[in-house]
Amino acid sequence: MTGVRPELGSEPSRSSTGGAGWGCRQPGVGARLAPVDSRLSWLSPGPLIASRNDVLTRWLGDPSDSQRREWLRRLDSYAEAAGVPPPPRDRLVTRFADRDHISVAVLGDPGEGDASQYVVVPVLKRVAGDTDLGIICSDVIYPAGGVRAYADRFYRAYADYQAPLYGLPGNHDWYDGLSGFMTAFCDAPPDAGAPSSAVPGPWWKRLLRQLLWRRAPKATAADVADMRWYRDAESQQATQPGPYCAIDAGPVRLVLIDVGIDCHIDSDQAAWLREVSAGDRPKILLTGKPLYTYAAFQPCPIEGGGDVNDIVTDPAHNYVAAIGGDDHNYQRYPVRQPDGRTILYLVAGGSGAYLSATHQIPNVDRLAPAVHEEDFRCYPLRGDSLAHFSRRYDKLLGFGLGRLVIDPDDATAVMAERVGITPPRPGSSTVPARARRAADRIFPLPARGSAPAHNLMSVLFDSNAVPQFKSFLRLDATSDEIVVSCWAATGCREHEINPVLEDRMRATRQPDGRWVWASETPGRPVP
Repeated sequence: MTGVRPELGSEPSRSSTGGAGWGCRQPGVGARLAPVDSRLSWLSPGPLIASRNDVLTRWLGDPSDSQRREWLRRLDSYAEAAGVPPPPRDRLVTRFADRDHISVAVLGDPGEGDASQYVVVPVLKRVAGDTDLGIICSDVIYPAGGVRAYADRFYRAYADYQAPLYGLPGNHDWYDGLSGFMTAFCDAPPDAGAPSSAVPGPWWKRLLRQLLWRRAPKATAADVADMRWYRDAESQQATQPGPYCAIDAGPVRLVLIDVGIDCHIDSDQAAWLREVSAGDRPKILLTGKPLYTYAAFQPCPIEGGGDVNDIVTDPAHNYVAAIGGDDHNYQRYPVRQPDGRTILYLVAGGSGAYLSATHQIPNVDRLAPAVHEEDFRCYPLRGDSLAHFSRRYDKLLGFGLGRLVIDPDDATAVMAERVGITPPRPGSSTVPARARRAADRIFPLPARGSAPAHNLMSVLFDSNAVPQFKSFLRLDATSDEIVVSCWAATGCREHEINPVLEDRMRATRQPDGRWVWASETPGRPVP
């Protein structure tokens, strides 16, 4: 297929520990691109306090539906005041509609603004610098949105990416009432301020929300002009018609939805989603939270009844894939539907934020017969995840004595035993007792359902050390083929020069119009 980049030389993590970045001989230049003193530490109270709206939402209600409606009304009024047409009611971007092939870079949850985000930049330039457009899938900005934070976490970070960037908000982008996102992507005035965060409820809840709700500082037009200097080329410009929209990208339609803070969509957005999902054009959903993750289905309810996945799985809508951010790694679930079709569900949130542990992912055979462990992929591999977090655990809680550090080969063997799988690459034939004791101490740490993020272990043990285990997607499509490639960013210089292709899936259109997915995982002779 035109535009699909070949493997550029480096082995993937399934072939060797070197392919994962262990034993890196020379750190890459990407980390040095980050602004000075940009380190975002989730061990400090500042980011956690700034993210408090996540906790308040669970206690007091999610205001994102009413705020979103107000933002869309404002976009119409801004257009009227400027004497220009309002955003189209179908919220459809058509500038790429006439292409016979398309290439898209998908960056998930990138916006920490430190080395963990910037290590992706050289690899992005190397393997996706020629793409037609990019999409940031969830959590453009950490820890809590804000217009001013876009300077280093969006404009500067992607200054050399020459194509336009579109986005869909994640929960962290909503912590400022979406004001930063609407300014950066929808050209709202930076000093407009967020709509009211009030939602119906008893008086005491309304009072607590008024007292405790975080409100991001405003910015000026001059502030935004200074930021946009980094991405001021004509080819980089894009204004999207709202926090949810659809992009006719040549042969495929990309449908970007906004699931707010707690993963649901309102009735207005649901009606729009059904409209743009109609027709035979193959569609790919992009959402702020994945529909399948950690070997489980994750509901995304619709106001008034139903679920987003009901729309995705309806054969009349012809969805071939659904990509979600929020969990900061790569996971692949090709889910077989009752009618024989397969829809590819991906977690693609590994483009810059703290790493979400993959060694907490259980055996995917629990989802059988819809999807099996043999068809599942993740990056980092479960063993590499265990080895990575063992180093942080040793440094922070083991006094840096090395007693809790697990060798990657030992971790690979341990995880294969625990999950009940064949090791994805050869591990140790004999695991030392010390490594097993260390693994027993690491596993009990909380892994899911912890606010303000979903993986408390991952938040508290965040690290910018090499290997970084970051990733992003490149999507290439023609009328007959769709290829999704997962590229790794380890933070090693050798992998900036010769990037690592970790996973690839190819869909081909059959004579009867169905799309059939096939695995092309590098370093694995039997998919």
